[in-house]
Amino acid sequence: MKNLILLFALTLIFNVSAQEEDMSNLNWLTDLEEAKLISLKEKKPILLYFTGSDWCAPCKMLKQDFFSTPKFEEKAEKMVLVMVDIPRRLDIISPEQKKINMDLVRKYNKNGSYPNLVALNAKGKVIGEISGYTFLRETDRHYAFVDSVLENY
Repeated sequence: MKNLILLFALTLIFNVSAQEEDMSNLNWLTDLEEAKLISLKEKKPILLYFTGSDWCAPCKMLKQDFFSTPKFEEKAEKMVLVMVDIPRRLDIISPEQKKINMDLVRKYNKNGSYPNLVALNAKGKVIGEISGYTFLRETDRHYAFVDSVLENY
């Protein structure tokens, strides 16, 4: 029984570690003002990703199925990415970052939907939004959303 518990714990640790590394190739910012400057300079749309990294099961699935794919990485080069994390654990982000993120939720994610993707222009104007992710794990809607944002920017 002890071996079974140990094996389960090790599997859980490795899965969490692997999930944390999945999006490491992407340049996720946490400062919208910095993102706006980059967006203006590089003429790229901003993609806000509202997540609950430690509690939102659909967020974790979307991270694995969508954000951690080579297909998304290619599209991400044409956008400025901003992660707005609202974790429950207190050690994931600083209290200052949590306040900043809550302000962004109030402004751009008024329904409190997670996961939620919001596309902005360089001035911070919303140009598109898609929320949710199903347990069917189909990313077609998310890719169509990103393609639409890129085509119309």
